[in-house]
Amino acid sequence: MFTWAITVDPEVYMDSTQLITSKGYPCENHYITTEDGFILNMQRIPHGRAPKCDKFRLHIRPKPVVILQHGLEASSSNWLDNLANESLAYLLADAGADVWLGNVRGNMYSRNHTKLSPDQEEFWAWSWDEMAAYDLPAMLDYVTRTTGQKQVHYVGHSQGTLIGFAGFTSNKTLAAMVKQFYALAPVAKVHHIESPIRLLAPFAKDIAAFYELLGRGEFLQYNRKLMDFLAKYVCTRLGEYLCENVLFVLGGTDSSHLNITRVPVYVAHNPGGTSVQNILHFAQGVNIDAFQKFDFGSAAENTMHYNQSTPPTYQLEDLTVPTVTYTGGRDSLADPDDCAWLLSHLPASILRAHLSFPEWEHLDFIWAYDASKLCYSDIIKRIFTAP
Repeated sequence: MFTWAITVDPEVYMDSTQLITSKGYPCENHYITTEDGFILNMQRIPHGRAPKCDKFRLHIRPKPVVILQHGLEASSSNWLDNLANESLAYLLADAGADVWLGNVRGNMYSRNHTKLSPDQEEFWAWSWDEMAAYDLPAMLDYVTRTTGQKQVHYVGHSQGTLIGFAGFTSNKTLAAMVKQFYALAPVAKVHHIESPIRLLAPFAKDIAAFYELLGRGEFLQYNRKLMDFLAKYVCTRLGEYLCENVLFVLGGTDSSHLNITRVPVYVAHNPGGTSVQNILHFAQGVNIDAFQKFDFGSAAENTMHYNQSTPPTYQLEDLTVPTVTYTGGRDSLADPDDCAWLLSHLPASILRAHLSFPEWEHLDFIWAYDASKLCYSDIIKRIFTAP
């Protein structure tokens, strides 16, 4: 009888904590409650695998505290899915940083609330506006209080940069907590986006129609059993092409920059979970040429929420946090035209540098096997030489 032996990477079945500890790093889990009741899980890697060699433990200088914030439909595992010498979280820890991995509301690690259940539509009544207004302040306040440091370094990818731009421009207290902002595949205005979100843009003009199409709850509900099945039975050598293209549809990545053996791990840990309303907010952005808050669909509803008939815009010109941007020339979500607009609106006084990677796409910033050499080395150098 013919049998097909399948070798499965054990990391397919691991969560973020297990990914960290399996490589010999320490991991702490912290739970932070936002002002509106969401309970966020952050993983902390307080030091690298050889803490005795960590010069920062000898008090030569304060240990840098770094928050890594994932992108759209993702989770903290994005920073952990590659090998230890290829993943930013591990590289930072080994360099001597105190690393904190954020998880925003609604993803697989932050599905709890003081009063609501994920089974209730009300649990999912938010977009990235609320992440910027509630999640980000809660995480930064907790991390600064726990570490005793007044400022942290903030590294965001995709949506992680979006909530940074929104939060830091509208909340000066929050901005003061950030020593430097590193924006990977930066997102603000998404008018030129080429990802599949553009296909939803026509429906976003009618909120009722959008919710009729997708419901009012979770978008692309995370199904652990399905992801494990795909990782085990589809992402074999016979199915790599298929899985690469699943990832391409989700975020766009050039397979020439991928470590193909890691594809099953990527698939098993994604998507991370978000709300339909969040996707609606992105889709609304395709239809407008501005960086603005969620549109509730009518002058009356907007007035109820904003005291004005149209959604307010975020003012990038108000950003005071020193910022470094990293953009990809083939990015379908952080489109080059939108990135050019973003750069033109950032104050020259705070833009420390802009690094461009002409061949990179959206997910290359977290999963490219050469990201450690081409991109992360620059981030680490800037973090450890910051005044």
